[in-house]
Amino acid sequence: MKKIVSLAVLSLAMLPVAAQDTYENARLLGSDLNGTARYVGMGGALDALGADVSTINTNPAGIGLFRHSHVSGSFGVVSQQGVSRFDHVNKTNLSFDQIGFVHSFNEGDGRSYVNFAINFHKSRNFDQILSAANSLNRASLSKLAYAKSVVGNDNAGGYYLEENKNMVVNGWRNKTSDELAWQYTQWDNVYTNGLMWDNVNVPAADVPSSPYYDPKGIYFNNVFFEGDDYSFDRGHSGYIYDADINISGNINDRLFLGATLGFRLVDYKGYSEYQENLLDYKDHKIGSTVLADERRITGTGVNVKVGAIVRPFEESPFRVGLSIETPTWYDLKSKNATLLVNGVDYQKYNPDYKNWGHNEYSSGYTFEYRYYTPWKFGLSLGHTIGNFLALGAGLEYTDYSTADNRIKDGYDEYGNPESYSDVVMNRHTENTLKGATTLKVGAELKPDPSLAIRLGYNRVSPMYRMGAYRDTRLNSECNFYTSTADYTNWEGTDRITCGLGYRYKNWNFDLAYQYNNTKGTFYPFQPNVEFDDITNNLQHETNVCKPSDVKFERHQILFTVGYTFDTFFDW
Repeated sequence: MKKIVSLAVLSLAMLPVAAQDTYENARLLGSDLNGTARYVGMGGALDALGADVSTINTNPAGIGLFRHSHVSGSFGVVSQQGVSRFDHVNKTNLSFDQIGFVHSFNEGDGRSYVNFAINFHKSRNFDQILSAANSLNRASLSKLAYAKSVVGNDNAGGYYLEENKNMVVNGWRNKTSDELAWQYTQWDNVYTNGLMWDNVNVPAADVPSSPYYDPKGIYFNNVFFEGDDYSFDRGHSGYIYDADINISGNINDRLFLGATLGFRLVDYKGYSEYQENLLDYKDHKIGSTVLADERRITGTGVNVKVGAIVRPFEESPFRVGLSIETPTWYDLKSKNATLLVNGVDYQKYNPDYKNWGHNEYSSGYTFEYRYYTPWKFGLSLGHTIGNFLALGAGLEYTDYSTADNRIKDGYDEYGNPESYSDVVMNRHTENTLKGATTLKVGAELKPDPSLAIRLGYNRVSPMYRMGAYRDTRLNSECNFYTSTADYTNWEGTDRITCGLGYRYKNWNFDLAYQYNNTKGTFYPFQPNVEFDDITNNLQHETNVCKPSDVKFERHQILFTVGYTFDTFFDW
């Protein structure tokens, strides 16, 4: 498919108080294995070995092992396998990944240093293409919207539909409320107005043959359509860049301490098209709908990291590292444009349907919100044998279920933004996400002082719970701004790395390769909704969609060039 939505052509409403749901915010969790080629080539297992600028972001004490001032820059190529270009996202892209500087102050005794470092690196590369297709077995997204309207009130997970004088249908908390239900999402809005509602309000007496005519004289304007199959494409792009400032040092080459103040810059873009092919009651194809959505998330965040490395035995190079990272406190803005393209042949579906829906119906919002990520804890080990072999291992733990979805609530008397936790959505996050570990192991062999050979393995365990799903029936303000219903439960990520390093005088040239593989299960919408159809003698209906197996397979080649301001360099 080609792109349908453009943010430039839709008028977007600006709302200052909002938040995102669990699955949207989860894009900001975790990080890629990225940095210098040496760091990547060893699978990131340098948190206790140190002396690499990329440890500024994982164990700040690693900067304390630099003996001399150093500057480096890294860039490369990333390529996703098994996909085709979609929208503006290519399967292969260039990437600027890192630039950093370490200044080492010699305290005079030859054994104690104070170091200062600045590093700028890409912690997340959002470039990704996701495609899925499968059968629907008469489930559909309009059927899910209809099921929520049947409930009739927000306390039961739905909304009450009513048309205003401008012939626009809104979903209210209940029949007597003048407040919109949070369950009435943006996609509910475009499906109801663009596909499912008779916007001329034909009298019931004029359509006695309609299956939505009740013998008691009640005519229901809202209908749903059942699906045959679906296809989905999304192109992600953008980044999270980290700017880290570090101060660190060592005491008698036995204890290394460090602290890093981190700033994050977020720029995420995503565009998706979800198509359903629909059927009538006799299994005849009656056309299709396309839900097109474009979203951009921008903002900044700040965090603090502290770490320590200790050599417990004076005569041994063996060392142990510990690190703690605070939450990243994000201040974000989200902008979206959503469009439903309605290609249903209503006359073929039912001759009495003359005024249903629109050819196109759109929605869009811009809103600000906050999001606080979980704490992160790290334990690492490192050991060297002579000047020819370095071995590293590390383990990080993050409890993603504690992520805090927050709603902005104006400003205090000093002009600082205030916010509060969305309790309902945070409960959903607790039931959807879980604690995850990152295992890092790596080795560096130097057959010659000027040549290094590196191998590494990096494993991230799944952060999604078994059976997790995106629930738009929650009475949470986050749901109101949800514009798509799809979600993917990603499994663990395996990263295999290798690399080479060459040193010539004060210069070092490093090359790394990384293979990244993640599998997941894609759902076009929540699969567990049942309801009694009020227009068809309370017939019990199910809306169970069929998921698709997907994978994210990416290759990276990374190159680093660095310069040391002294010819002596040691682990």
